[in-house]
Amino acid sequence: MTGDLRVQVCYAQAEQSWLEECWLPPGATVRDALEAVEYEGRAPGVAPDTLDLGIFGKRCSLETALHDGDRVEIYRPLVFDPMESRRRRAELKAQGMPGMQRRRRRQV
Repeated sequence: MTGDLRVQVCYAQAEQSWLEECWLPPGATVRDALEAVEYEGRAPGVAPDTLDLGIFGKRCSLETALHDGDRVEIYRPLVFDPMESRRRRAELKAQGMPGMQRRRRRQV
């Protein structure tokens, strides 16, 4: 406990995830939090300025100031385009493919 701000940094992948807590001085930024948890050692070759980041689900930059209790989230790139997936599901539904029908609510 060397600082006044308790901050968590988290990252999730299919094969690995981690959540680490660090203590930072007042006025610390997201960049400071990544340095405190040694992010570059965990992801060699991935520069922090290329990351998509957020705090509790709201996008932020490396220069965003942190508050006590914040959780910095490192977002991974999308594997597929959500709009393309929706388009494909709509096509399958229009073709009457099994499993693509809308589920009906059960009445109680």
